[in-house]
Amino acid sequence: MELAGVYRRLADVIAARADVRIDGDRPWDIRVRDPNVFRRVLLGGSIGLGEAYLDGQWWSQDLEETAYRFAAARLEEVAALLPTGLGQRVLWALGNQQSRERSRRVARQHYDLGNDLFFAFLGAKKVYSCGYFQGPTDLDSAQLAKLDLLCRKLDIQPGQRLLDVGCGWGEFARHAAQHHGARVTCISISSEQVEFAREYCKGTDVEVLRCDYRDVQGRFDRVAAIAMFTHVGFRNYRTFMQKMHDLLEPDGIFVMEGIWGNVSTVHIDAWMDKYIFPGGQLPSGKQTFEAFEGLFVLEDLHNFGPSYVHTLRAWHRNLEASWPQLSARYDERVRLIFEYYFQVCAGYFRARAIQNWQLVLTRTGRSQPPCRLY
Repeated sequence: MELAGVYRRLADVIAARADVRIDGDRPWDIRVRDPNVFRRVLLGGSIGLGEAYLDGQWWSQDLEETAYRFAAARLEEVAALLPTGLGQRVLWALGNQQSRERSRRVARQHYDLGNDLFFAFLGAKKVYSCGYFQGPTDLDSAQLAKLDLLCRKLDIQPGQRLLDVGCGWGEFARHAAQHHGARVTCISISSEQVEFAREYCKGTDVEVLRCDYRDVQGRFDRVAAIAMFTHVGFRNYRTFMQKMHDLLEPDGIFVMEGIWGNVSTVHIDAWMDKYIFPGGQLPSGKQTFEAFEGLFVLEDLHNFGPSYVHTLRAWHRNLEASWPQLSARYDERVRLIFEYYFQVCAGYFRARAIQNWQLVLTRTGRSQPPCRLY
C-alpha cells in the first residue's frame, strides 16, 4: 500500500473512534477536498487539522458537531502523541511563555486586530467572555445578566474601589461604576482596548490603565479578573494569586471568571496558540487551588460552561451577518479563523471537555459574603 493510502487508512480509524466518517453523508462527517490533508493532519495534529480547514482542504456541514464528537472521544489524547504535540510540550517546558515581554504577544496578534471586527460579533455589550443564559435567550440580555451577576457576587457598595484586571473594552468597569457606584481602576495590555475604554468610560468614575497585572499598585475593596487567567501561564499562577492577595483589602472580595480544563496541562491547543491566544494556557482546578493555597478561601465555584455554547453560536451568527461589511477590510482567512475558533470551542463546551467557572474568593478571616446568588 502506498504511503498516501496508509495515511488515509489511519485517518479513517482515528475518526471512527468519534463516529465521524471521512467523505460520509452525515452533517458532521468530514468532506475532503485535497487528499494531501491526511498526511498534513497525521503529522501536524490539531494545528495541521485547523490549518487544513483554513486552506480549504476539508470541510464539515456541521463543524460544531464534528468538534463535539472529537472532544467526547478524547481524540486530543491521540493528537498529543503526534510530532507537533510532543514538540509543543518540550517548547513550553523550556521557558515562561507569559513573562512580561511574551505576554504582550496576545495583545498584538489578537486583541489589537481591530475593534470593528470584535464589536461586529460581540453585540451591544462589548464583553468577550461567556454570557449567562439562565433565563435570557439572546446574547445581549445574557451578557447584561452576567455583568449583574458579577456585581452581586462582588457585593459592590457605592464608593468602593474596584480593580478590573484584564478589562477588555471597559464594559464591566462602566457597568459597575454606573449602576453600582464603584470607583473603578481597570487595566489591559492591549493599546486598542485601552484607547477605546478611556473614551467609552468618560463621565464615569473609571480610570483605564495600560498595565500588566504584576505592576498594579494600591489597595482595593473588590477585585475582578474576567477571562484573563488563561493569559497568566502556569509558571505565574502563584505570582498572580499573591499579587491579587496583596491588592485586596482584608475584608475584600475577589471574583475570577474564565475557562478551565479538566486536567492539568502546561500548554494550550497548538492551533489556538498560533491563531488565537499565543502563550495561553487552560488552568485546571488542581493548579488553581494550589496557586491560592494559604492566600484565599474559596467561597463559591459556579460552573455555567453550557452557556458558552450559546455565546459562541451567537458570536458566529453575528460574524456571518456582518461579514459583507467587514470583508472590505479583512481577508477571508480571518473569517475562517474565527469560524473555526467559535464552532470548535462550542463543540468542546458541549462535550464538557472545558468549563466556564466563576470563583468567589476572600482572604482568610473575613466573614462569608452573600455569594450564592444564582
